[in-house]
Amino acid sequence: MKIRHVKAVAVFGIVLVALTGARGSGGGSCGGSSSGSNSSSSGGSHDNDSDTTTSGGSTGSVTGGSSANKALRDVTIDSCGLDASGKNLTAKITVNNSDSLAYAYDVNLEFKGDLGDTTVTKATARIDDLQVAAGSSAKGEATTAYPGSGNGSEYKKCEVVSASRTAS
Repeated sequence: MKIRHVKAVAVFGIVLVALTGARGSGGGSCGGSSSGSNSSSSGGSHDNDSDTTTSGGSTGSVTGGSSANKALRDVTIDSCGLDASGKNLTAKITVNNSDSLAYAYDVNLEFKGDLGDTTVTKATARIDDLQVAAGSSAKGEATTAYPGSGNGSEYKKCEVVSASRTAS
């Protein structure tokens, strides 16, 4: 084999290793981020007395992830939209605490329009200290003033953007 062939094979090998993410890094990606991974960290052991998570969120419940995501996974959005008075955006949630400790939950929600719709003003609402007994569920309602002047139809979804819980 000629030296130029050896060089070509070596360069190909280096490129292959760089693109596939050697050393157990979980692979590379063209967009600069790796999908399907959680970016939570813990310094040693983790006690479950306080969990905080911030996320892009989604309508409905969130599954999977690490122990730091427990508060977020416990929240389910039941409904969201403009209330009967036409003055407030309201999200009704259920928090399911399957752990053996009682927790007080803080939940932040965001009301949004269609993806890419820059004309809709994002609105946020918060529920503080929703008490949920061990092994049970509790319902909560987050309300914020409607910032528009129409019928609220521009708000297409609401999302849990963060949730935390503290043992109570």
